[in-house]
Formats: sequence, C-alpha cells, structure tokens
Amino acid sequence: MRGATGASVLRAPLRSRAAAVHGLSVCDVTGNRKPASGSVTIGDIARVAGVSRSTVSRAFSRPELLNPETVRRVKAAAEELGYVVNHAARALSTGRFGNVAVVVPDIANPFFPPLVRRVQTLADAAGYAVFLGDSDEIADREANLTSRLSAQVEGFVLASPRLDEERIRELDAARPVVLVNRDIEGLARVLIDPSGGLDEAVAHLHRLGHQRVVYLSGPRESWSDQQRRSALARAAERAGLEVIVQELGRPSSAAGRDAVGGILASEATAVIAFDDVVAQGVMAGLALRGIDVPRDISVIGCDDTLASGTHPALTTISAASAAAGDAAAELLLGILAGGERSDARVTIATHLVVRATTEAVHSIGG
Repeated sequence: MRGATGASVLRAPLRSRAAAVHGLSVCDVTGNRKPASGSVTIGDIARVAGVSRSTVSRAFSRPELLNPETVRRVKAAAEELGYVVNHAARALSTGRFGNVAVVVPDIANPFFPPLVRRVQTLADAAGYAVFLGDSDEIADREANLTSRLSAQVEGFVLASPRLDEERIRELDAARPVVLVNRDIEGLARVLIDPSGGLDEAVAHLHRLGHQRVVYLSGPRESWSDQQRRSALARAAERAGLEVIVQELGRPSSAAGRDAVGGILASEATAVIAFDDVVAQGVMAGLALRGIDVPRDISVIGCDDTLASGTHPALTTISAASAAAGDAAAELLLGILAGGERSDARVTIATHLVVRATTEAVHSIGG
C-alpha cells in the first residue's frame, strides 16, 4: 500500500483549546500579523475575515456548504495570521479526514494508472488527498487494506475489486464506496461495457475471413472477464465464429507468452486477449517461434493501454479507464458533499481501435 497526504504539515504548539477543537495549529511565519499576546484563536480569523466563528470552522471542515468567496476570505485571513490546518485534530473533532482511497488489484497493470490519476486530480481539486492500495489480486489482502484505510479516509473507490459482495456491502456501511467494473445493486458503480467493442472486433475478424478465435481469459473472479466472455460468446454466435476459451489465470505478459503453445494447437487464426499486456506477451511468444503477426495470426487486445507502443501497433478494444476514473471520482465526491449514499449506475461504452495486428486469413508459412 502507498499513500500521500498531498501536503506537508508544519507542527507547532497549540495556542488555544478552540484552535485544537477546530483542527487549527499555529505556524509562526516572519512578517505575518498575529495578536500581540500570541494567543491566536478562530476568533482572530473571524475578525480579520469579517465572519462568525462558526463560519471559520465550517470553512475548514465543510467548505462546500459556504459561498466560495467566503471560504477564500477565511483562508486568506488564516494564512495572514500564520495558521495551517491540523488534519489530525480536525478528524478527531469532526470525523472528517480529508482523505479518500483508491484500491486496485494490480497497479502494474497499465489500465489502472490513468484511472487513479483522474481520481487524484478531481479529489485534489475538491480538497482531498488520495491514498492508494494494491491488493495484488488477493481478496483477503484487499479486505485487510480496506479495513486499515477506513480509519483514515472518508470514502473508497474500489477498482475491479476481488472482495465478495458481502464484504463490499459491509465496507460501504462504514464508509461510502464507489465501484469500478463491479455491478452490485444499490451501490454507486461505474461499469465499462465491453459488448460494443467486442461486437466490432468479431465483425472485423469475420470480414477478414477468420472462423476460429482463441480468447485468453482473465481471472475468473474478475467481473470484467465475466462480461467479456459473455459478450464475446454472443457476438461470435451471431457471426458464426467458433470461440475457444483458454484459461490464463493472472494476466501478464509472461502468461500471454506461455499461452502460445495452446493457441497454435487450437489451429485458431486469431486471438483476443483479456488485456493489452497479455496480447503483447502473445506477440512476443509468436515472434520467438518465427510466426508473423498479422500475416500468420491476428491478435487483438483489450483496454487500449499500450496504444501504438507495440510492433506492429496493436489492434485493441478501447476501455476508457481515465473516463472511468472521472466518473468514479465525481460519484464519490458527490456522496461526500451531499452526505447521502447513491445507487447511480454509470456505463461507459467501448469500441474497436484497428491498428496493424489484424489481417485477412493466411495459412502459417503461406
């Protein structure tokens, strides 16, 4: 697990009980005006800003409830007096930590960094720091992460969670949860729908004369893999293509490379991989055997995370992970601002991006 507070806190002795209660600490900055006695309170900020003490408190604990100009004026006065927010003290008095968490199953998978970055960008703009947890595709590790993080954050974005539904609902009862690529009734969730992209991929392969396709699957507990299997089966049935599912387990480049023997034994002329990393491994394994892509076999990935970084450039299904991060962050921040849970269900469509790894059918060596 990795985390960032988003800012460093200058520690100084608390000058008043009121400052502690409202999560404020004193920071002596040369040249800043302070009361002569050195006893700085929220009342001092209120007088400088021309607002009430309760407004000062709210400006730091619930700024979304105030006019933005009022918040700006209060924070300018606090800066003038040398105050910084003591988040630990504020959390003790208000239960608001100013942090949210994103938990992913594998941060090394290039699908997740764009999603995390968008959550971080929107959360930062709203005044929240983001903690990041990596479950390593292990449900129990994910449970441990969320349990420990829940004492420090106000809400969660769980991307492709491996937890079972019961444990996710238990977590949501304690802290608001927004899911990405997991469909649980009653919880806010963002779902990337693979059907459009897979329909286009199957139609594309059919036009090129392919009749037998291998699907290299992802983890069986993955909601995304379950949806892709179903969508691919429906599209293939409509087009009259045969699909052979080859179980892969944990997706990786090495797993894709090791799957080449089974692909060739199937006599399929095309491969659809669970993600682009697996597809890249397939291409590497085929190259080691002297098999040309796309002349001898066509390869399609999923997620469009490697773009044209492969050679040849990979044909893939775009999954818009950054858009999923935007949607998840907006849902979570809306819940935190409004104080009520949401059961919103946001769906993001996919499409095929044709590059250079698909071609009309040729026999191997032909």
